[in-house]
Parts: sequence; C-alpha cells; structure tokens
Amino acid sequence: MGSSRTALIAACMSAATGVLAFIAGGCDRTPTVTVYASADESVAQPVFDRFEKETGIHVNAKFDTEATKTTGLANTLRAERDRPRADVFWSNEQAAHVALAAEGITAPLQGNGAAAKPVGDGATVSRAAQWPAAWRDADGRWFALAGRARVIVYAPDRVPMPPTEWTGLIAPRWNGKIAMADPRFGTTRSHLGAMKTYWDTFAMPGYYEAFIEGLAENHPKMLTSGNAGVVDAVARGEADIGLTDSDDVFAAQARGLKVAMVLPRHAREVTTAGGGTYFIPNTVGMVNGAPHADAARTFVEFMLTPETERQLAAMPAKHAPLVHPATASDFVVPDPLVIPPQFVAAQCDAAVDAFFAAVRAVEEEK
Repeated sequence: MGSSRTALIAACMSAATGVLAFIAGGCDRTPTVTVYASADESVAQPVFDRFEKETGIHVNAKFDTEATKTTGLANTLRAERDRPRADVFWSNEQAAHVALAAEGITAPLQGNGAAAKPVGDGATVSRAAQWPAAWRDADGRWFALAGRARVIVYAPDRVPMPPTEWTGLIAPRWNGKIAMADPRFGTTRSHLGAMKTYWDTFAMPGYYEAFIEGLAENHPKMLTSGNAGVVDAVARGEADIGLTDSDDVFAAQARGLKVAMVLPRHAREVTTAGGGTYFIPNTVGMVNGAPHADAARTFVEFMLTPETERQLAAMPAKHAPLVHPATASDFVVPDPLVIPPQFVAAQCDAAVDAFFAAVRAVEEEK
C-alpha cells in the first residue's frame, strides 16, 4: 500500500512539473527571427551573434550546403511560399535573390501585411530608404551590400602567367588543367549568366556560345564540392587553374595553401569602363508573409549599417565594402562588371543549358 501511495505521489509531482514547464515555456516571449542564409556559416554566424547581442532578438538560422549554394535555399523558399517559415533571406548570390523578388517570394521592406513603422529611433529605417538605387530593388525586395569577386585561382609554382581575361580560359595550354564548380548552382551559375548577358550586349550574339565551346574543349573538371573545392583541387595539384570566388581563395591562403588569384576582365579593352570581373554582393530581403515581420525588418535594417559592412570586410573572407567607404587594408574590386542584375537572373538558365550542350557536343566527338 505504501509503495502504491509513493508511486502515485511521484506521478502527480511529475505531471505538475510538466505543467509548470509548459506554462513557463508559454511565457517565454524572447523575440526571434528565422534567417535562411546561403552565406558561409563562418561569415554569417558572427553577424548573427552581434545582432542578437545588440537587439535581443534570437536568430534561428538555416544554412545551405557548399554543393548547392543558394540554389537549394531558393528552391526551399519557393516550396514554402504558401506557408513561409523564413522571415529573411540572406543570399550570397545576387541573381538568385533577384529572381525570387521577381516571383514575389521576397517582399517590400515596409509591406508584408504590417503597417510601416520606425525601428528604434527611426535611423535604421532611413538607411533602407536612402540605400543607393544601384544596389537595391526599386520596391525594397532586396538590398545589396559587401561582397566577393569571381576570380581565377592558380598555383603560382606551376602557373607563372595565369589568364588576365576570362576568354583566356579557352587557350589550348589549359586543356585538362581547369577546375570549376557545378554551374547549376551558386555563383558559377550566375557568373555564366553574367557572361552571356554582357557579351550578348557589348560584344556580339554568339560570343558567349563560342567561349563555352572553347572552354568545353579544354575538358574542365566539374566538381560537386563547390568553389571551395575548386581552390583545394588547385592546391592539391589536380588542376592548375580554377574558376572560383575571392573569399574561397582568401580562406585557403589563411590555411597556408599555396594558391594565388587574378581578377580577369570580361572586356578585352582595358579602357572599357565596367568591363572588369563579376562582383557578387550579399543581398538581404524580407520574405513575403514572414511570420515575424517586425523582427525581419529589424534584421534587414541591421544588415545595412556601416558596422555590418565593416564586420564583413574585416573577416578572413574579406568581403569588399560596397556602399560604405573602404579602408586601405580592405579588398577592393577595381572596375567591376556593370550589368543589371535582373538581366543576369533572366539569362542564368539559358547560359547553363548552353554550357552543358557544349560539354555534350565535345563528348560526342570523342
């Protein structure tokens, strides 16, 4: 009888503890914001930590994989559009974000079913309103900030003279010596879209197709390990040169790998302004139907502060400041390629399809 009474008392205490925990949990009103981020975790997490410290808003972060950079999260946002789970999309590949904005998946910063209102003292709202027109969506569906450059990574002990123009990749001496990431994903995808857009506009129709035919004839190694894998392949001697992003080269150099990079031009004439390498800014925007719209606005405005660009510039990834002034020690992209991002986004599918068609044609000739 005593043991039965003891068991009953223990059960009641356990149930009471559960009820109290449930009540306590329901009273936990810590504000949160869910951010889908294709930026590397090593880049994004310190920014999240500073945001949490300064605002008291907790960040629930969802990251992408290196192999499916940006594309994976973009497709997740499309799948969730009727019942959004994310509040903010932080993309490290502008064209993908521009495409989502065109589809209505990211929302105007002061829209999204809630009345516009200032954040804090109102200063952060004015940052978005005054953001340069060249680096924002006209309706506020995305804002661009510090970013990276498309580069050619090379092994300096094996390659004394790397290409200084992207078209140099078709030279026969690079046959079997080039590495690149799978162009269906990430910045490799958007870079091909930028090439097609720029050359179709400023060179001649068919120029891009001629380039990728020459590139395919050099049998580039397409890696599923992303741009970081391209740099590692060059460092290991599996390729002499590779198409990649500047931050991946900086990261490899910080690990002691013997690699270097050049910023090739798209325009052959050095006097052609806006014909340099492709610059890829980070972009941030609020998701349409964000569950935590006010917290989403606060996060977007936070990303537009000078402190955030300075933080990104000071990291080992060395993102180049875009809107706020650079310092003498910052990575700077001279004369970046000037092309409207919406045109790049519109050309990505056609550019990638043409590339794989060229690869298949070369394989069939064997």
